[in-house]
Amino acid sequence: MPSSTSSSDMRRSALIALLVTILLMSGWEAYWRSDGSVPGYRNSEGLWAMERRRINDGEGDKTVIAGSSRIFFDTQLDVWEEESGERPIQLALEGTSPAALMEDLVDDLDFTGILIVGVSPGVAFSGYEYRGDAFKRFEEETPTQWLGQQISLLVEPYLAFYQSAYSLFTVMKRQPWPARDDVLVERDVRRLAIYTRDRNARLYEKVETDEGYAEIAKEIWAQFFVPIEERSEEELKQGLENRNNQIERVVAAANSLQERGVEVVFVRNPSEGHYALSEPMYNPRAETWDVLIERTGALGIHWQDHEELQGYWLPEWSHMTGSEADRYTKALYHVIQRERRQDAQDD
Repeated sequence: MPSSTSSSDMRRSALIALLVTILLMSGWEAYWRSDGSVPGYRNSEGLWAMERRRINDGEGDKTVIAGSSRIFFDTQLDVWEEESGERPIQLALEGTSPAALMEDLVDDLDFTGILIVGVSPGVAFSGYEYRGDAFKRFEEETPTQWLGQQISLLVEPYLAFYQSAYSLFTVMKRQPWPARDDVLVERDVRRLAIYTRDRNARLYEKVETDEGYAEIAKEIWAQFFVPIEERSEEELKQGLENRNNQIERVVAAANSLQERGVEVVFVRNPSEGHYALSEPMYNPRAETWDVLIERTGALGIHWQDHEELQGYWLPEWSHMTGSEADRYTKALYHVIQRERRQDAQDD
């Protein structure tokens, strides 16, 4: 009799716990939907690893996109496919230099296609790897991690709250907690994009329609900016050495890829606002982009050199709205093809 009662109590407790969980999740979902959030796939390390694996599963001759968030958000795979008949493999990672992926592909003989490399000066020439764990996930993914990713994919398209930016501790962290005057509190990036299963990224509409939300993004981009004249000589020396090291990495990887027949195309996407000041200040074109193109001999598409790549709306200085990215992708594709034909004629 006591055993039967205990079992009944356990079932009742489990049912109550389940109902409370469903109630709390429903409330959290309703809250974020009322805030404008919509469901979408998570841009996780597991999802990136799935796309990276396609190169080794028979699609190594495709166009692959490398770089950080500008080439990621501004290149729309649907449009590229409409123009070319081929859907690229999107392997760009936000806040992450393309050097690591380029080096990874150098050693992967399955890759024989075209590599489109987005160059965002502050990331590419610093070597910053905000999403560097994606490479480890690709190389060392366990069966449990693989299974967890597959299960996650089943629910991601239906839940608006199922994004890292909406996790409870992330939301708590970005509250205006009091801090000491001598402590700089880094503000984390809010949600910026909606992703598809094959990692097509489209700017989150709230960045476009909510001016206050876009202003938060701008403040985050500029939060630790220091004019170059206020840097110490030691800081400038270290920064220059690091920049040169990153150029060496990209040049070496690009040359190795080209030597075995891979075509490399560098792309410099538009930026404005704060970036129009900081990027040329710390990474002048003549000392970075021009050096990269000269030393690799690769095709370089810089937005300032082509009228078709100018005049797009970037609500937070760095990324285009979805409709603008559609127009830009079409223009970029045709500029690349035109310049490739011209290079072939010159040769």
